[in-house]
Amino acid sequence: MMKMEPVVLHDQFYTSMIVELPDTTLLIVSGEKGYIMCGALDIDVLNSKWPKRKIAAGRALGVRTIDELLEAPMESVTKAAEALGVKAGMTGKEALYFM
Repeated sequence: MMKMEPVVLHDQFYTSMIVELPDTTLLIVSGEKGYIMCGALDIDVLNSKWPKRKIAAGRALGVRTIDELLEAPMESVTKAAEALGVKAGMTGKEALYFM
C-alpha cells in the first residue's frame, strides 16, 4: 500500500509518502529541492553514481513513522544537500528547511 499526505513545516507544503513493502516500510518527505528518507536511501550511490544529477537528499536511520523521520537526525546527506546548507546531524525538519 502507498499513502501520500501533505506536511506543513516552515509555512511550506511538503509531500510525505509511505510505501508499505514486505518486511519494511519506505518513508519519504519531499520538498522543492530535495527529500529526506528512511535508511533505505543509499547516499553513497547518489554521490558516486549520479553526481551530475545533484540530488539533494538526507537519510535517517531507525525511523518507523513520518513523525519520527521529521524529528530524527540526518545520519548522512548528499553533497548536493550540503551545498544547500544541510548537514548530517540536523533533524529532518531542519534539513527540509533548506530543501
